[in-house]
Amino acid sequence: LSAVFGENQSGGEERGREMSKIAALTAQFSRVLRTPAVAVNTASIFARFYAAKPAARLATSKRNQNQLVSVSAAIPAVKGLAKSKKFTESVDISVHLNVDPRKADQIVRGRAELPHGTGKKAVVAVFARDDKAKEALEAGATFVGAEDLVQKIQDGEVTFDRCIATPDMMPVVSRVARILGPRGLMPNPKMGTVTTDVGKLVAKEVAGSQVLFRVEKAGIIHAPVGRVDASDNALEENVRAFMKTLNTMRPKSIKDPYIKAVTLSTTMGSGSVMIDPTELRSS
Repeated sequence: LSAVFGENQSGGEERGREMSKIAALTAQFSRVLRTPAVAVNTASIFARFYAAKPAARLATSKRNQNQLVSVSAAIPAVKGLAKSKKFTESVDISVHLNVDPRKADQIVRGRAELPHGTGKKAVVAVFARDDKAKEALEAGATFVGAEDLVQKIQDGEVTFDRCIATPDMMPVVSRVARILGPRGLMPNPKMGTVTTDVGKLVAKEVAGSQVLFRVEKAGIIHAPVGRVDASDNALEENVRAFMKTLNTMRPKSIKDPYIKAVTLSTTMGSGSVMIDPTELRSS
């Protein structure tokens, strides 16, 4: 190992500690797998690790995964976590809020408009009739209908990512509430998915420029903010736009800090990057 890194290189103490941990783990695995510890090329593992780009090391180092960084530093770091070569991974944001979702006045949910979109086009279903149905089709909706669309949903013939309805169609939509509700697809006025401006909303949904979010029982919100092939500036602007929307939805009964923690991760990434929440707490 000393031949790989050199005994007098900077950061030698830190590397020594890391090598001791790997050596201990190697010995432990060798006992479990009944494989000689010398069969594991520990030196090559460290060589690849320290030869990685600084951004990748920031993301993969256990020591740095608990380190708070700025948004601009977090973007290239989280991109370094992406592993898949078969598809383009999404970049997801997780926000831990200081709320209790069991209380009605502390349920945080809504939609955020991302200036550069999520990079993924959505399949949209619309409950509408006559002119509104035509407007939805022209805007790019995949499924449009009324009672016929209800029947297709009940029969499991259609799948979609977003569901929109005009106000007059809600009695019809209620017939499939038990199917759409658990999937988070039930049109809701508070989420903006019950509207008369069908064409405009469908166009935004199809383009993937809007994301829906709802706080979970643990007080955490998850949402996509783009893909790893987007530019760093585009992802940063999406993150800031999402957090700005989240700040405007702060319940009045909540005391500081409203935002407790913010992390970024990728679909198949091996870890996450923690962002300094103080940078994103102002609206």
